[in-house]
Amino acid sequence: MLRMLLLSALMFFCATAVAVPDKDLWEYWDQEDKTSKEVIDHSLWQSFLDKYVKYSDHNKMYMVTYSKIKKVDKDNLQKYLDAMALLDPKTLRRNEQLAYWINLYNALTVGLILKYYPVKSITKLGKGWFRTGPWKDNIIRINRKNISLHDIEHRILRPIWNNPKIHYALNCASLGCPDLAPQTYNSKNIDEQLLKAGNRFINQPKGVNFVAGRLMLSRIFDWYEDDFGGEKGVKKELLEHSQGAIKNRITFYKGRISYRYNWQLNEY
Repeated sequence: MLRMLLLSALMFFCATAVAVPDKDLWEYWDQEDKTSKEVIDHSLWQSFLDKYVKYSDHNKMYMVTYSKIKKVDKDNLQKYLDAMALLDPKTLRRNEQLAYWINLYNALTVGLILKYYPVKSITKLGKGWFRTGPWKDNIIRINRKNISLHDIEHRILRPIWNNPKIHYALNCASLGCPDLAPQTYNSKNIDEQLLKAGNRFINQPKGVNFVAGRLMLSRIFDWYEDDFGGEKGVKKELLEHSQGAIKNRITFYKGRISYRYNWQLNEY
């Protein structure tokens, strides 16, 4: 019983406190080459997604078949990460950088799960006795810089692009997180891809739902409310992406908002 209480307390802490760091620009990465024509090859990552990201009709989301991943594909995923580590994203144009960092974040996250699989939640990983996740652990080295998932999200992506739709693209290997998209992000179509990711997430029950008449949102809209432009900005975002009856209910909703998040592994 005590163990269950401690686990519940830990999961509550994770759900309310893990993902709320402020933007903290890492100036070293805030550079680009506007003349660059280089296009990064993400085909190894795409091949992995093609094989192991499946849509669940039951859960209404894309999930990962971790238990079926073959050693050759684990090795190819590592080859992809090694190849990304050899690149200098500062020499790319902005959209190519954006696709690079998003794909890298998602691939690194899957790699972490595979390293410790089977695991019930990413919050079980990480260094230290009171583990709440691996986000601040250095897991890749680029340009002789040690980099963590925290760095990619909060010190690079959020402060450099200031685009809240990036939150729809980053996947933390959890059911409550926006889906791991079945296609890699690319510089040519990335704005459309982010819109599509927002459409998918906000029209899923884990993104927006009504429970007993109360509006229930993903905790992402609580954690990153400022990124979306405050309470009014969140509502504007919901209306931009929502469809049908949900959009109509949001439009006229005047009540309180509740938030939730499910840290269970997004395993198919």
